[in-house]
Amino acid sequence: MTETVVTLVINELVQLIAHESKLLRGVHRDVMDIRDELESIQCFLKDADRGDLQDGVKTWVKQVREVAYHIEDVIDEYVLHVAQHRHQQSFIAFLHKIGHLFKKLKPRHDIVTKIQDIKISIREIKERSERYGFSSLEQGSSSSESSVTCHDPRVGALFIEEDEVVGIESTKDELVSWLVGGVSKRSVISIVGIGGIGKTTLAKKVYENELVKGHFDSRVWITVSQSYNVQKILMSMTKKVYCENEMAPEQIDMTDEITLISQLRKYLQQKRYVVVFDDVWKSEFWEIVKHALPCNDRGSRIIITTRSDLIGVSCKESLFDQVHKLQPLSQDKAWELFCRKAFQSEFQRCCPKELVKLSMDIVKKCEGLPLAIVAIGGLLSTKEKVPLEWKKLHDSLSSELECNPHLTSVTKILSLSYHDLPCYLKSCYLYFGIFPEDYSITGERLFWLWVAEGFIKEKKGKPLEDVAKEYLMELIHRNLVQVSFGELDYELFRKYRIHDLLHEIILSKAGELNFCQVLEAGDTTFPIKSRCLSIHDARENIFETSEYSRVRSVFLFNINEMPNSFIVKLFKKFKLLKVLDFEDAPIDYLPQEVGNLFHLKYLCLRRTKVKILPKSVGRLHNLQTLNVVETAVRELPIEIFRLYKLRQILAHSHDFEIKSSFYSVRGVKVHEGVGCLNELQALSIIEANHHGVGLFEELRKLSRLKMLAISNMTAERGSALCISIQNMVHLKILFVGSISEDEIIDLQSISSPPPFLEHLSLRGRLVKLPSWIPKLQNLITLLLFFSSLEEDPLPRVQALPNLITLSLNHVYDGGQLYFEEGGFRKLKRLTLRELKTLKMVEIDRGSLPSLEQLEIGPCPQMKEVPAGIQHLKSLKILDFYEMLGEFVLRMQPDGGEDYWKVKMVTTIRLRYRIKGERYQIYQLGDSALLERLQR
Repeated sequence: MTETVVTLVINELVQLIAHESKLLRGVHRDVMDIRDELESIQCFLKDADRGDLQDGVKTWVKQVREVAYHIEDVIDEYVLHVAQHRHQQSFIAFLHKIGHLFKKLKPRHDIVTKIQDIKISIREIKERSERYGFSSLEQGSSSSESSVTCHDPRVGALFIEEDEVVGIESTKDELVSWLVGGVSKRSVISIVGIGGIGKTTLAKKVYENELVKGHFDSRVWITVSQSYNVQKILMSMTKKVYCENEMAPEQIDMTDEITLISQLRKYLQQKRYVVVFDDVWKSEFWEIVKHALPCNDRGSRIIITTRSDLIGVSCKESLFDQVHKLQPLSQDKAWELFCRKAFQSEFQRCCPKELVKLSMDIVKKCEGLPLAIVAIGGLLSTKEKVPLEWKKLHDSLSSELECNPHLTSVTKILSLSYHDLPCYLKSCYLYFGIFPEDYSITGERLFWLWVAEGFIKEKKGKPLEDVAKEYLMELIHRNLVQVSFGELDYELFRKYRIHDLLHEIILSKAGELNFCQVLEAGDTTFPIKSRCLSIHDARENIFETSEYSRVRSVFLFNINEMPNSFIVKLFKKFKLLKVLDFEDAPIDYLPQEVGNLFHLKYLCLRRTKVKILPKSVGRLHNLQTLNVVETAVRELPIEIFRLYKLRQILAHSHDFEIKSSFYSVRGVKVHEGVGCLNELQALSIIEANHHGVGLFEELRKLSRLKMLAISNMTAERGSALCISIQNMVHLKILFVGSISEDEIIDLQSISSPPPFLEHLSLRGRLVKLPSWIPKLQNLITLLLFFSSLEEDPLPRVQALPNLITLSLNHVYDGGQLYFEEGGFRKLKRLTLRELKTLKMVEIDRGSLPSLEQLEIGPCPQMKEVPAGIQHLKSLKILDFYEMLGEFVLRMQPDGGEDYWKVKMVTTIRLRYRIKGERYQIYQLGDSALLERLQR
């Protein structure tokens, strides 16, 4: 974090030197000296959040961070003053000149004084590091030879009791079977999962299994950890394999890595061996040690445990190697494990009735993580079995995790993943602390926030949002961020969250670093020192502190009321804001003062009651993202086209696409002039019907667009839109909606479609499927609504190589759909909705091999389950909407003629509308469903 902060400040200093050199007369050299000093300190800070530093170094690092924040404050305040001064106008020339003189002198004097003070502070900090010998972080590490050796909290996983092992029995048996059976080729299995999920425990139970012990000639267990030394590991392996067979390795040169590898290969060549490498953090480790493990065709096995999916994949070098992703315990298994630990002295380890709800809440918070369940359950077993005591622990779990000796091992183990992050990911990860517990956020929103905060480093040839996506994927592969799948698992709707316990740890770390502070309802003190402020209570007195100049980001969550005075004080206090997120906040207007926030890069008003944007938004010259999705804003002020740094204008969500009934999507009216926004990458949604061709001529200029959503299209505007789309060579997301259900969307004249298009949604009538759609080699999602095609669209799109989601809603007027063998190789989700004339669906063996979820209905002419549905071996979820009683009865488990087709599907849901878009969900064999059908 500190290294990240210093990097951001260096970048700001570089920009200040480049753009404001005339205004820095007298301090230009000082500013350059500060930049140079920070650059010299920067390398030292690369590992400053490693977590094992001595107190002296921690204090020094904190001082560097504080002075970096101070530099940022001085720069931002000065730039704000200059910007405001440049916008001030006076109708009397004489007063203007005098005012200009006095206003210029004071800020120049202030910045001279502050910069000189900062320069002295930086010099003192550097001298202090030299005086105490902090020439490298290794000298300040608690792992140095002079310091006391720390206990590794992971050791306990090697000696876990049997009553603490729950939910891994079948996985253990499966792994034992793989070890002692299967192919003779040497093979590797990687056990992957979040910290504390039980990887080491599972591997140890498998390793100590009697069948395994008797099957292998040589067995070796190696704990690798983050700070491994390859030579020492090779030495340890050598000693273990030799001593295991009562042979002496004295003759081997233990100092030479190549010799050690050669000797291990030679010795193990004739052995059936099993080696466990526990807790691997770097893929480079396997690239070296694999050479010591010969492929000897004797059934040898290697087990690797790691928190990183990418390491697991990198160890998979043949068809015989496997990656096993360890999942959290189910709710039932988590409850069983908790009761074993918390109620070990109770009769049959049963939870007393008065503690059931509290216990359930605690178990839910653990989210199936065995490490946490065992630790918290063990702590509760020492407390009195009274609700008050248990509620205290539940309510103060975050502080208990930090301070209680029974639980600190949980925090240490989970924190290892944070400390292993490269510096560029630490800020991105800590950012999840801003959002409430169990909060899910879309990827796009996250990317735009990270970009606005300055967390994303530029990569040649890549937009910042694409780099941000890489950062998120790395956090996911490290099992620090979870994909939050819901009812709608289209990629466009995908959201992300973190484990509740990781959220607690993030909040603690973010507070320690002054990165983020949460203001909850009921807080009585507000010591604001953080750069990010997450407000959960809209009381005026939270703004009384004078420390608010430091705040750069403000978020509001779960606020039911917001007095106007709160808004006024907010805009008065937060002069240096970069991010202002009002999503779901109860506000109905945006004050003119918003235009004073010169540094603002991100403004979100989503799902507020704001109707009009003030003209002053035209002064937000650094604004990158403007989000007025699901508001009553219907027109953007013409002043907005002065904001040349705008990257996203978002005026409507894609959520309307799931609606089964047609309605005209209301976007915003955009004045001609949008074409001057050269940085614009997302424009969603604008209305087309009231414009002439001028709008489309403007759209042609937006060659950097990656997302375009346009509604209220008419047939005569189609060719103009096609010309615009052809110019958008970077387009990834395209939505086009017609003005009415019967209005034709004419997109036939696109001869060269955007080559990188991934998501396409067309909502309106099509004469025929556009001929360019089958050419979209990168298309992932295809959503068609109200197309009323007479021709079966499936043959045209079945060969799309990357199509994962296909939704056909009111699309086809024919009676049969036929899925041919070999078609839709990657499709995972298929939706066939509102096909009024469809009577039959036929699926060839070998079609839809990857399909996991299928939605059908209402289809009032369909009377039997699709032929061939039994061939879909990957199918997990079947959803039927308002299907005929005859159709449903044929699927019932007791005598249904088509039950044999669907009996292998894990989840089958039958949905019938209650009100609006709400549905009642039934399962097969549900008596309430049968009763409804009989009515």
